[in-house]
Amino acid sequence: MDENKYIDEAVELLKQLIAIPRVSRDETAAANHLENVMKGWGLKVNRSCNNLWVVADDYDEARPTVLLNAHIDTVKPVATWTRDPHVPMVESGCLYGIGSNDCGGGLVTLLQVFRVVSMRPRNYNLVYLASAEEEVSGKNGVEHVLPLLPKIDVAIVGEPTGMQPAIAEKGLMVVDGYAHGVSGHAARNEGVNAIYEALDDLCWLRDYKFTKESPLLGNTKMTVTQVESGTQHNVVPDLLHFVIDIRTNEYYQNEYLFAFLEKHMKRCELKARSFRLHSSHISETHPLIQRCVAMGLQPFGSPTLSDQALMPFPSFKLGPGQSARSHSADEYIRIDEIAQAFHTYLQLLDITINKVD
Repeated sequence: MDENKYIDEAVELLKQLIAIPRVSRDETAAANHLENVMKGWGLKVNRSCNNLWVVADDYDEARPTVLLNAHIDTVKPVATWTRDPHVPMVESGCLYGIGSNDCGGGLVTLLQVFRVVSMRPRNYNLVYLASAEEEVSGKNGVEHVLPLLPKIDVAIVGEPTGMQPAIAEKGLMVVDGYAHGVSGHAARNEGVNAIYEALDDLCWLRDYKFTKESPLLGNTKMTVTQVESGTQHNVVPDLLHFVIDIRTNEYYQNEYLFAFLEKHMKRCELKARSFRLHSSHISETHPLIQRCVAMGLQPFGSPTLSDQALMPFPSFKLGPGQSARSHSADEYIRIDEIAQAFHTYLQLLDITINKVD
């Protein structure tokens, strides 16, 4: 096997994808290109919406199945880019471009790893999935495509983790809050001020601390991130709207937290946008995690959300790049990070999986 050939192909494919805008829910052109490349390499590509997947030819439903997953889409470029985000440039060993780090590096490297490992003898099945709409947890991404795949026993998600296994990640629940008042003229003692109606509840949200702390994920954290009220200076506002961002550890289910918050609101009405993005984790005794540890990798807990939240089976994040570069101006990934990831994945997947927890 010419390892350098696979790594060079991964880098070249990533350059091509950087040049194609692929913001969440608008990934069609990038998915078309990736599909054509995969077919050109002789892979039997399946597609639904903008999700692409391949099942290794030796699939046997009696064996456990490992999923290799990364996402195609990106966020919109922030205003502070100092270079064109869609012009791939290599400088001092770094490949610059939108989505290079999050998570183009994982996307192209896992594809090459699939090509190599699918040709090797294994006692498990292998599936590669390039998914869409990850950055917005969209309905036409992983949630749409998982029912179309074979039964999955465990997933490796190629998000940037510095190639250390993130064996748990926080969940997310976004809640809208509303305080109601009665409009009136600010110069007269009339009306009910919606801002004042919300103050006690906002202070409680600021001060309350959840007690169950996770050794991997720390505390469940809620933050009021948006507040809007009023139309002009001389009108008593009759409505206040606020948004709560809640990052959960494994000890708190979103449905429970929402009911708990509702119980403690004095004046405000709450509406959850979704309950579906729960905290996720994989047992440290899982054979793939034990293999990571034997290779000298360090399991940790991740504060950032990924498609793992929508996976009803064990999963962990392991990918090239650094999370701190994601969604930032002048995003980049180092070429040697892609090469390291390629070798690490191959070593990790050279394993016999007799039991999947």
